[in-house]
Amino acid sequence: MEAIVGHAIRAWRVTIGILLFIIMGGLVAINSLPLDAEPDIPIPFVNVRVVLPGVSPADSERLLVRPMETELKSIDGLKQMDAVAANNVAYIILEFEPSFDQDQAVLDVQEAVDRARAEFPEEAKEPIVEEVDTSSMPIFVVNLFGNVPERTLQSTAKELQQRIESIPSVLAADIAGERTDLLEAVVDPTLLESAGITFDELAQAVARNNSLITAGALETTNGQFNVKLPGLIEDTEDLANLVVRSDANGAVVKMSDIAVVRRTYKDAQSYARYNNNKSVSLEIRKRSGENILNTIQSVRTLVEDYRSSEDFPETIQIEYSQDKSRYIFDMVRSLSSSIINAILLVFIVCLIALGLRSALFVGFAIPGSFLISFFIMWVQGETINMMILFGLILSVGVLVDSAIVIIEYADRKLSEGLKAKEAYQMAGQRMFWPIISSTATTLAAFLPLLFWETITGKFMAYFPLTMIYVLSASVLMALIFLPTVGALLGGLRERFSRTEEKEISDQALALAGEGGDPSKLTGLTGVYVRTVKRVIHYPLVLLAGVIMLCGVIIMAFGASMSGPPPKPVEFFTQTPSDQVYAFIRARGNSTPEAKLELALEVERRLTDASIEGIEGVYAVAGALGGGGAQPDGLTDEPGDAAVKIFFQLEDFSDRRGVLEIMDDIRVAIADMPGVIPEVTAAGNGPPIGKDIGIEFSGRDRMRVAEATRLAEQYLHQMDGVIDIETTLPLPGVEWELNVDREEAGRLGLDVNRIGQTVQFVTEGALVGYYRPLDSDEEVDIRIRLPETKRDIQALDDLRIQTPQGSIPLAAVIERTAKPREDSILRRNQAAVFEVKANTAEGFAPNIQVEDLREWLTNQAQLPDEVNWRFLGQQEENAEAAAFGMAALAAILFMMSVILLLQFNSFYHVLLTLSAVVLSVFGVLLGLTFYPYVSMVLTMTGVIALMGIVVNNNIVLID
Repeated sequence: MEAIVGHAIRAWRVTIGILLFIIMGGLVAINSLPLDAEPDIPIPFVNVRVVLPGVSPADSERLLVRPMETELKSIDGLKQMDAVAANNVAYIILEFEPSFDQDQAVLDVQEAVDRARAEFPEEAKEPIVEEVDTSSMPIFVVNLFGNVPERTLQSTAKELQQRIESIPSVLAADIAGERTDLLEAVVDPTLLESAGITFDELAQAVARNNSLITAGALETTNGQFNVKLPGLIEDTEDLANLVVRSDANGAVVKMSDIAVVRRTYKDAQSYARYNNNKSVSLEIRKRSGENILNTIQSVRTLVEDYRSSEDFPETIQIEYSQDKSRYIFDMVRSLSSSIINAILLVFIVCLIALGLRSALFVGFAIPGSFLISFFIMWVQGETINMMILFGLILSVGVLVDSAIVIIEYADRKLSEGLKAKEAYQMAGQRMFWPIISSTATTLAAFLPLLFWETITGKFMAYFPLTMIYVLSASVLMALIFLPTVGALLGGLRERFSRTEEKEISDQALALAGEGGDPSKLTGLTGVYVRTVKRVIHYPLVLLAGVIMLCGVIIMAFGASMSGPPPKPVEFFTQTPSDQVYAFIRARGNSTPEAKLELALEVERRLTDASIEGIEGVYAVAGALGGGGAQPDGLTDEPGDAAVKIFFQLEDFSDRRGVLEIMDDIRVAIADMPGVIPEVTAAGNGPPIGKDIGIEFSGRDRMRVAEATRLAEQYLHQMDGVIDIETTLPLPGVEWELNVDREEAGRLGLDVNRIGQTVQFVTEGALVGYYRPLDSDEEVDIRIRLPETKRDIQALDDLRIQTPQGSIPLAAVIERTAKPREDSILRRNQAAVFEVKANTAEGFAPNIQVEDLREWLTNQAQLPDEVNWRFLGQQEENAEAAAFGMAALAAILFMMSVILLLQFNSFYHVLLTLSAVVLSVFGVLLGLTFYPYVSMVLTMTGVIALMGIVVNNNIVLID
């Protein structure tokens, strides 16, 4: 294998050509690699959604959830199955093992749902099966607002939506604050009753006059002609002129005689606002693997072109928010400057230690290795994200090791009088196996991280992948390209004076122990050599001192963990991102309008507070997208959130810290009556949910709910626990209408007719659909009572037509108030509830979790047959710790094998690995003075350190 070095130097034209090709490829890759804030990782979740209009949570569980659970439970690779039964809909969230085949999983789920479909009620809509993707989160929001009619704002937003979604890199542009079109007939109940018209008559009249009739073709001697009979409702006039009833005398009752027909919108379920203005906002989501910066720029360009066109209303204003490209620019700028600083520091150290010529060679190895790595990433289809940039920062100090060894050895041979070609060839050949072994052990340290089969592991996998790319590139640079370049530029050696050569030779001989005089060494090197020469004669004393020092470090670290104050053990990092949110949590029977008032109150408070550092405020009030239908940990949105507010912060260089801004926001909205404000920031790193999470499960929902309430009460008593929430049913009232089936049957009524009549008071009875010329979507045709007749009293006053005449609806139903149940949550076919909370600043979640564990185990007195386990950070910390122990064992084994191959000596293997153990105590010493411990980053750092320590020891012993 060593002959490869000599062949590369002899065929230097081919070697330099390959080097130039790869460097050019790296330069192209830098401009072509997609940029993203976080890695696009495959999320092992598949969602199933089934809509059944009008179904209650209890019926949704019985009719939709249980049939699907029966079919889905046997799918291969299924890890966890969550089910949410809610009003009008049922969700199934399936979590697979992280190594799952996403396409096959979706196919298996679709087949199982198709089998369960046969047991659904006929009215159920077609089930929707979709995969979950982190790239489907909004990256950009386009806000439209202004003093214009609502329909103009809505139509402009939909036109812009169609244009944006035509961009290839855009997955979707969802409209927040969108109103759904509706063709509505508001009937007069008095006229309806006096005419004796039933709901069935209205529905049948619409159905008979809202269909496309194909009348066939007419053949004549002049040819064949198609005949059509247009019968579809196309506008409000068609519905208003529709004949509902006629008699033998020719008298007719048209829809306009008993109702006001109008084109309108369905009752608003959510509202969007931007900077104190009512808005219609487009939330842009990109496709997986696309360049986020290019996507946002394409959207901006399209929006600006549309705004400058003649079709765009001049009174509509457009502002942008939630721009992730700004966050990425800040991150890339910060990390890139860190990389540049690291390169400069390494170059300066090499310049001081090795001299100008060697420093230049080493300095060339760093960007050369990076460009080779970028070229490999480009070929592999990777994206540049925060984990890759972190890996590049760490790799700066690692990749130069091999180059330094080659250059230093070649300098020694040059000082001994060898020609440049011979010196560099000898350096490459003599140090070939030590460099291969040291790099292999370093790669062995990172290799297990690629097999971390969790969402966190997939997130962190880009870090070891980057190290593998860079270290592989550094080996090529050190063993192939640097010796070749050094041999070609060897004429530079003659510029050095004989005196410099003599000094270099003397230092090299002294350091190598080959007859040099250590007393002539100066500076740090001289101090080091003389110190080692003394202590090497007292190995047992030194070893005892090291053991004592390790004991002191352990005690100091233990004392720092227990406090006071106790040191928090975080899963990833305590540093919040610049993406700041506020949730206004409200309970009870809140209407969308009431939630809008909460948003307006927050706006007023924020305006009065004049918080520095906030550039824009984007809020959505009403029905939000979170709750139980999202995989656990992938959303920070509480289930009872009534308002969600996103704060666009000013540029990092122009504002205060994020934590200060969040504190000011908390103060501004702290005392809002009747609600629970919660201010949070999206975390840096993989999604894990809140600091504390406890799951209670069992077969008896009432017992599980009782255990959940006990835990919630205990959390409220604990110090330092904030943002407490549960998945228990939200408090509220719902009305249950119990039909007297015997009396209804005697009067010629059934449950279906009664339900359709009740819909007059609620969202309106659906009688058909139509597709207007100005819409691409089907529009409902509904019949309902006037707004003044749509309340609780109207249910009692409502009358229904029977063959015997009109009777009060109260004659056949009994109205009962019951506690509201918004949704029913199940996990693995058992009832389940969760309690979640965050930890206040100055408190340690690990200490609080241990307190909770002690209480749950010995004092809680939970109901029988209720199981519990920790979720969130504690679950992730436990999994990370278990993987870390297995990874350390695998790393030590692989290193031992590589060291045995290198040295063929158990003594040298144990000696080298002992340095790994001792280096961990240095990590503990550093953590003793750090404010918190990150489980993932500490584990990753220790693994990286193992590779570096082994690398140095292999070179030393060799």
